[in-house]
Amino acid sequence: MTQIIDPVCGMKVDPAATPHRARYQDRDYFFCGEDCRAKFVAAPEKYVAGEKVPAPPAKPGTIWTCPMHPEIRRYAPGPCPICGMALEPLDPIAATEANPELADMTRRFWIAAALSVPLAALGMGAHVMALPVPTHLLVRLQFALATPAVLWAGAPFFARGWQSILHRSLNMFTLIALGTGIAYLYSAAAALAPTMFPPSFRDMHGDVAVYFEAASVIVALVLLGQVIELRARARTGGAIRALLDLTPKQARILRTDDREEDVPLDQVKAGDRLRVRPGEKVPVDGIVLTGHSAVDESLVTGEALPVEKAPGDKLTGATLNGTGSLVMRAERVGSATVLAQIVALVAAAQRSRAPIQRFADRVAGWFVPVVVGVSLVTFVAWAIAGPAPAFAFALVNAVAVLIIACPCALGLATPMSIMVGTGRGARAGVLIRNAEALERMAGIDTLVVDKTGTLTEGKPKLVAVEAASGFDENTLLRLVASLERGSEHPLARAIIKGAEDRGVALGAVSDFRAEAGLGAAGNVDSRRVAVGNAAFLAVDLGAWRERAETRRREGQTVVFAAIDGKLAGIIAVTDPIKRGARAALDDLRGQGLRIVMLTGDSQATAEAVARGLGIAEITAQTSPAQKADAVRKLQAEGRHVAMAGDGINDAPALAQAEIGIAMGTGADVAMESAAITLLAGDLDGILRARRLSRAVMRNIRQNLFFAFAFNAVAIPIAAGVLYPLWGWLLNPMIASAAMSVSSVTVIGNALRLRSIRL
Repeated sequence: MTQIIDPVCGMKVDPAATPHRARYQDRDYFFCGEDCRAKFVAAPEKYVAGEKVPAPPAKPGTIWTCPMHPEIRRYAPGPCPICGMALEPLDPIAATEANPELADMTRRFWIAAALSVPLAALGMGAHVMALPVPTHLLVRLQFALATPAVLWAGAPFFARGWQSILHRSLNMFTLIALGTGIAYLYSAAAALAPTMFPPSFRDMHGDVAVYFEAASVIVALVLLGQVIELRARARTGGAIRALLDLTPKQARILRTDDREEDVPLDQVKAGDRLRVRPGEKVPVDGIVLTGHSAVDESLVTGEALPVEKAPGDKLTGATLNGTGSLVMRAERVGSATVLAQIVALVAAAQRSRAPIQRFADRVAGWFVPVVVGVSLVTFVAWAIAGPAPAFAFALVNAVAVLIIACPCALGLATPMSIMVGTGRGARAGVLIRNAEALERMAGIDTLVVDKTGTLTEGKPKLVAVEAASGFDENTLLRLVASLERGSEHPLARAIIKGAEDRGVALGAVSDFRAEAGLGAAGNVDSRRVAVGNAAFLAVDLGAWRERAETRRREGQTVVFAAIDGKLAGIIAVTDPIKRGARAALDDLRGQGLRIVMLTGDSQATAEAVARGLGIAEITAQTSPAQKADAVRKLQAEGRHVAMAGDGINDAPALAQAEIGIAMGTGADVAMESAAITLLAGDLDGILRARRLSRAVMRNIRQNLFFAFAFNAVAIPIAAGVLYPLWGWLLNPMIASAAMSVSSVTVIGNALRLRSIRL
């Protein structure tokens, strides 16, 4: 069956399953989504030109994309149809394997270099050492050496240059193909038919100058630049490779007969029992069944201190077990583990585009046509006003202009910094969802923070159970704790653990329902149980209101409980403030950020926490919708707002804020709503994210400045503006080396982000 291919992104498309189609020149085209269809409709000739079905994938499931144009998707390695750069595998695991583009460019470079050395020697012998060999024989020998060096070794450049013309996306390879192609064809004509050239092309000896050595050396130097660039680009994925290397290769599984066996990690299934011995890495995400140990989670969360683990506690794959032996139940395996999701998130962020990239794209769009125009003007000016042989000078300088211009450096300025920066953030426990979030974080002036799990540990402890008349404390605690087993809120976990610590047996729950930020209700032992705030319970609190308020002023969180529609008492928990939270907030305030606390907790409890943290602005007893409204109100004042939270009730506010910051210790929905996730769940992570954002944006501006400055200086010099003053001209070979160095310099500057202190 013939494959149907999306002409924009190259993905396979099932015509029966997709509604996205367009008709052009009496033919139907099918697309994977509306974005691709819209791009095709806007400029169909751009995608129809040179259209062909891509080759089968090099590895099943591997998709290749361009770092500068992430919308490009292909099933096999090759050049980007827009900029000509080598595509990279979208799959982070495939990115760690051998790069076929690097191997091919390396082979071509060595062959081109081997041919260019004798070519350069022959050119020097003809012009400097005056070898006793007839000129026409030297020229024919140079032709023989240059032909494979230019036409075979440089074939990828000519192919990409031609594709750039077909796709109307002129790029660096357009200029290289034009420059080397003109130099080679001119020299070939001079070597094979010298009599066809008029006197204006000849030197004082009557010979027509050839530039075989220039064309060959240019190809070799550009190939060398490609090799260096590909190797440098591979280093930008170092963070992903480091994360992948954390994963153990095997797991020790406990069979049903208690027999233990080491198996490859990909054979572990959810529900399997695994043993983690002292000093071993935790193989997958799961829960401790038996044993006690301290687990080093620093490689994933950045938290230096080991975390004590006991039965019921969660384990994260790739973390390092301490001195104790643990038996765990696997819950998340393969791509569902936290580490796999981190890798996928980092890879997606590295392919995303920052808003500042749009500026570079607009400049790059007219850059190549302008350079070609400057080259033509240079040729005409030298041909008319240059010294003899005027046409030879005109050709050399026009080629130098084409070769030295480097749109690649301009295009690489932003994506390379984004790739390295997001990787550096991952190593520090700061996960960036996309490049836009990384750019926006630098401009944030207001930080809105949730209380529970963000400012506090999020691991509250049960401190008191007070039963109303007609109820006893154990019965009240048993019914409430049984109900709370259906909730993900940290307060629910504290109540459950408190009941277990007191030896209270829990019952089954039916007809459970929860309203985020308000409370939960359900049936336990045929009794209707509700827990939450006064509004949710809809009962008369009476004197219990003041008793609850007294505890709140002490920083305790109080929930009311009702059984069969009657107030049954209160349950109080306390949640300590996170270590280092005050210092982190002071530092953020010192940077000019306005700090606002939002919480669903009571005003008294919120004020007690705020006093300890020096927070002046508080809004308490807020629902999820009210939290989002509070963020929206700040934005209406012209503030640039970041929201930090960890619970389900924070998700609307996280989505509303310009930057949502989720604590990695919180609920999954909060992390899905956020642009930045802090794996360790500490406020220091916000400082690290802000430092990273500023460093990346500074690095991008440096790259863009260098790219603009290089071209602004290099192109006029290549055109010969210094010749009337000092007689300086730029050899095309030197121009080629400078062009390659400019791209490598931009990448090298981006790689500095790997070592910044966060």
